Amino acid sequence: MAQPEDQARENIDRMLSQAGWAVQDPGNVHLSAHRGLAIRNFTLKHGHGFADYLLYVDGRAAGVIEAKKEGVTLTGVETQSDKYTKDLPDGLPAWSKPLPFSYQSTSIETRRTVRAVENRIVVQAKELAW
Repeated sequence: MAQPEDQARENIDRMLSQAGWAVQDPGNVHLSAHRGLAIRNFTLKHGHGFADYLLYVDGRAAGVIEAKKEGVTLTGVETQSDKYTKDLPDGLPAWSKPLPFSYQSTSIETRRTVRAVENRIVVQAKELAW
């Protein structure tokens, strides 16, 4: 059965692709195939659920996107997406832990939260802007 966020995810997939990101499913991931990679439905640590998207830049995790249906107030979702930046599987290659970027999106509206990070990460992420 379709979930209310499914339309937002379809639109986010399209928007990411148009912005130059490769969008892949968890069972078909090729980290080195693209400089910017978004993995759908990424499983977090056991018991912590999944992130709608885990964003990789140059083979290392850099952020998450939490998709919500249109009309949801995104400021209330920031806590959820922030939790996902911390609940990563052990050994996951990442720019920093917690991850530096989290996004909350209905595909109509998008919010971004950025942690203080090394300058080189911010520069690389800007090149792959969404």
